[in-house]
Amino acid sequence: MPVPVPRQRAIPAVEGGQAHAASPSGGPAQAAPAPGALSGQEPSSTRHGTSGDASHGETDDTGRPGHSGSPGHSGHGGSTGGGHHGSAHHGTSANGTAPLTLLVIEDDPAGALTVPELRDAAGKQIRVRTARNLTEAERLLTDDVQCILLDLALRTPGPATTSEGTSAQMGPDPEPDDELATLRHVLRLAPRHAVLALTPAEDTERGAEAVRVGAQDYLFRDELDSRLLSRAVRYAVERKRSDRAERRLTESKLRAQENARLERGLLPTPLLEGSSLRFAARYRPGRSRALLGGDFYDTVRTPDGTVHAMIGDVCGHGPDEAALGVELRIAWRALTLAGLCGDRLLSTLQQVLEHERDSDEIFATLCTVDIAPDGRRAGLCLAGHPAPLISRPARSRALVGADGTDGIGGIGGVQAPPVAELLPYENGGPALGLLPNARWPRQQVELGGEWSLMLYTDGLIEGRTGEGRERLGQDGMVDMVRRQLAQGLRGEELLRAAVNEVRDLNGGELTDDVAVLLLDRVP
Repeated sequence: MPVPVPRQRAIPAVEGGQAHAASPSGGPAQAAPAPGALSGQEPSSTRHGTSGDASHGETDDTGRPGHSGSPGHSGHGGSTGGGHHGSAHHGTSANGTAPLTLLVIEDDPAGALTVPELRDAAGKQIRVRTARNLTEAERLLTDDVQCILLDLALRTPGPATTSEGTSAQMGPDPEPDDELATLRHVLRLAPRHAVLALTPAEDTERGAEAVRVGAQDYLFRDELDSRLLSRAVRYAVERKRSDRAERRLTESKLRAQENARLERGLLPTPLLEGSSLRFAARYRPGRSRALLGGDFYDTVRTPDGTVHAMIGDVCGHGPDEAALGVELRIAWRALTLAGLCGDRLLSTLQQVLEHERDSDEIFATLCTVDIAPDGRRAGLCLAGHPAPLISRPARSRALVGADGTDGIGGIGGVQAPPVAELLPYENGGPALGLLPNARWPRQQVELGGEWSLMLYTDGLIEGRTGEGRERLGQDGMVDMVRRQLAQGLRGEELLRAAVNEVRDLNGGELTDDVAVLLLDRVP
């Protein structure tokens, strides 16, 4: 499974240029400009950091520098302790969308880099922060930053740390001549942020390589203008969001495929080599987008020629119930191959259930059938489970004409629809996990020379029959199967038709798991 991407932790930071000391009169003091700082189109929006520990500031929505203690703005640093919680910086705009924030990482001693005033698609001003180095950028890289504009000429410091405080140094140290070491450092530092690379106009190849490494786009340093940069920021943010959504979708698909492979591997493969019986099964979990539910079944043939079949149902529909059903199925197969049957087998299965279940309220119903090697009789055990349905061929009385033939061209009689009925269920025991020291008597039933035996879970009989509260029930299921047998349906076709009709009668997908197993003996 793809690992969910954790939410990035906001890092408290003091942004230089906004850590203004209070004036003696109690009002905010304006920081002095510093060379090389970020400036806007209007003189009033020019942003400057201090030259001491010189973090750079952030413009407010009017283009004026933010101030500690000013109305409507939360200062970063100063008497407020450097928190990023003011409504002007973390609130939403009037149309309910969060304003964009751009972090510019550049070190230009000449002060030639000028970032114009930027606007988002709604016309709201894009907030700008600046950092002179990556250490300072890490402090300013809070959750409200959506995009980073990185000067590729900036040099890389030592090993990076991510915003979660862990080391971001991945693999060997970058080569001394790696021109994109700074970009790689930033991509490790901010894996969930859109990144724009800034490069000289004559270095197109380096910009293209930056995109191949992981940047969303590259811009030429001497061609920055308001429209170009605003559009590039918006597009980079949207591309990053699209990339993340596509990655999550891909991870979700891979996880679903892995789960599907796992669940298919947990479904049983019947072991009937050497048996003349024909096997068919139908399985439909009640959980959406699942292949495995709380229902389970299995069929094996032991060395003495006996064919053992089982079907069961763990109460509930979640993945825990599905896992418990798999455990019980595997335990049943192992115990059956070890020679256990009847009460001894079910008593042992109850012990397995009691040890593996998460709650004392969890129980499971079970039906086991062991068919003699000659196929004419079977032992039946029911643990709170519906009785199997058996169908046999039947002949009506002879309708012989004067020429000695019957009315359909046969001799001696006409073929009647098969007879379908439930096996005896009066001597069944309780569901597994309900009563300690319970007993499950084994009933001997006669099958005959030709028959079809259907084992099923209650999902097949508890579906509704229309808009009312009436359910199909066992009698309704018997009538349905009789009608389908009369239509000549057998094996897989019969099971498919039965499950589809139950779903149609229910008016949509069944909420409970459905498992149906069919064994046919045709001489």
